[in-house]
Amino acid sequence: MRKAKAKKAIRVPDIKFNDPLVTRFVNCLMSQGKKSTAFGIFYDAMDRVETQTKESGYELWKKAMNNVMPAVEVKAKRIGGATFQIPTEIRPDRKIGLTITWIINYARDRGGKTMAEKLAAEIIAASKGEGAAVKKKEDTHKMAEANKAFSHFKA
Repeated sequence: MRKAKAKKAIRVPDIKFNDPLVTRFVNCLMSQGKKSTAFGIFYDAMDRVETQTKESGYELWKKAMNNVMPAVEVKAKRIGGATFQIPTEIRPDRKIGLTITWIINYARDRGGKTMAEKLAAEIIAASKGEGAAVKKKEDTHKMAEANKAFSHFKA
């Protein structure tokens, strides 16, 4: 018998926007345990987004998150000696995790001086439906569409 399922940790909402999702985003952005630095980078990026677009940075960030959020992904499964890429629906919690990871990773890969500049640029691009993070989502969806024939192998 397995033990009881682990309980989800309750995230404390951030101070400025009062949103636990912001805290989750900042936790992924954080490196070497420097949470206050990560919050500084995030809030600075929000300010940069506001000055560049003349819109609410928080609302644009939410829009960017929705534009990057994938609906399906492919998972490899071995069947009879062959490996098939099987399209599967993504759990809501994993959708958010992938979205956050993609935005942060592609922001880090961008050109720019500071992480706040890079993050702001990626958020603005994603909110317009452009940028590397949105391309990653589209590639994931194309891969799932191409392997739709193997969806009957679902585990």
